[in-house]
Amino acid sequence: MGIRGLRSSLHPSRRRDRRDLGEFAGHGGARVNAAPAGLERTPAASKAVDRIQSQLSDFAARSRYEALDADTVHAAKVRVIDTLGALIGGFFGEACRSARDIAARMPQSAGATVIGTRLVTSPDVAAFVNATTARYVEMNDVYHWPGSSGGHPSDVLTPVLGVAEYTGASGKALINAIVLAYEVYLRMSDAVRTPGFDCTNFCTMGVALGAGKLLELGPDELAEALSMAIVPNNALNQARTGHLTMWKAVAAGQAGRAGVFAALLAQAGMKGAHAPFEGKAGWCNHVARRTFSLETFGGRDAAFRIHDTLIKPRASCATTISSILAAEIAAAKLTDVEQIEQVRVEVYERAKTGMGTGEHHWNPDSRETADHSIPYVVAATLIDKRLTPASFGDARLRDPRLRALLPKIEVVADDAFTAAYERVPVMHCTRVTVRLRDGGCIVGEAGGDKGDLSQPKTDAEISDKFLALTEGVLGARRANAALEALWRLEAMPAVTAIPSLLILA
Repeated sequence: MGIRGLRSSLHPSRRRDRRDLGEFAGHGGARVNAAPAGLERTPAASKAVDRIQSQLSDFAARSRYEALDADTVHAAKVRVIDTLGALIGGFFGEACRSARDIAARMPQSAGATVIGTRLVTSPDVAAFVNATTARYVEMNDVYHWPGSSGGHPSDVLTPVLGVAEYTGASGKALINAIVLAYEVYLRMSDAVRTPGFDCTNFCTMGVALGAGKLLELGPDELAEALSMAIVPNNALNQARTGHLTMWKAVAAGQAGRAGVFAALLAQAGMKGAHAPFEGKAGWCNHVARRTFSLETFGGRDAAFRIHDTLIKPRASCATTISSILAAEIAAAKLTDVEQIEQVRVEVYERAKTGMGTGEHHWNPDSRETADHSIPYVVAATLIDKRLTPASFGDARLRDPRLRALLPKIEVVADDAFTAAYERVPVMHCTRVTVRLRDGGCIVGEAGGDKGDLSQPKTDAEISDKFLALTEGVLGARRANAALEALWRLEAMPAVTAIPSLLILA
């Protein structure tokens, strides 16, 4: 039986289970008889409908490439190019090698490719490897919007690409699935803040529905996939707290794997838990810790959110990038780092709190901690003049000059920079002031009209970034051929051609 023959039938009506939908315990201990807030009973069925589950699965079911405007199609292609470039840039990372080792034990003739290789494995394992690798080098896109949970929406992209390869989907179908997965991720990020839980949970949801769309699941099957994505998979933000490890990147791979697997389960007829969001023990009550609704989606209601993700110009956590850009300006005027007396880095409050507060920010013991440390990226930039992925290698991480410079760096929050960050359009402002032993002073500033992460990137800049990440391993001819093909993604009759463009090993 082919993949399209594994269709599940509509599940029959069942008597409502009062243990799940009866009395709903609110946060204040209040108990409400009947269905929880948001759950609506339908006259044709004995159980209530989870409103959020329905809103997301219905949106996925009605999504169509033909409904996408030209700018949105272009935005999706930009993110494909940007994410695949980041994947090639991170290919040789230790976490990525470990992930490939796992996939090599699980070959599958008709599956999805581990990008960069000829290895084909199951779509969910390919999602794990490819999303981990795309995330590793910290060059994939980011979302900064006031009040949102933020995150890296491109975590959805390679898992969806793998399912598109598995199903033999066209470039147009892939683009539609990517826009859909991004929209789910970003609307969820806008709707809720989930302290203690990782933003990769939104990736799992987006991938489940994007993959489900490519598997041609119907609305009920998409709803089941969504349930099986969120009930068993709620990643903790400990992955991004304190001294960081490989799991910072691998969390994206695990989320993508879970989303793909949920879609495959739904295709095979598996049923997920009822009321995954709004049930008594559901996501709203225990992860979001509040009720919410998703009334607006891109397309007929508003612009698609994929346009609002930011393309990184440097290989580091987005919250450190304005510090890097400001330090590069200062570094251009600096002749000898040994003459530095003190460095003052003024940033917005979120940057100070997240990247310049803990002991680990001045004493990073891994690449993962270093690229989430303002003191480290400023010190490395002052030494290297321009920050690159090599700035996080072991040689620089252990460099005595860098270690001597770190204690001289202080990070402070500036009220004006914080205000600029908390309004739209978001500005990421930083001032780096370097005081020298001879009394001299060097200043570098970034953000706003001085160059900002939020500024749109031209197609030429996107292409240059991709080539910078890929030419060294693919060679100029193959890198340019891959780039040209990806810019024409909507013309591809089948995306099975993409992995062969990017083979390294």
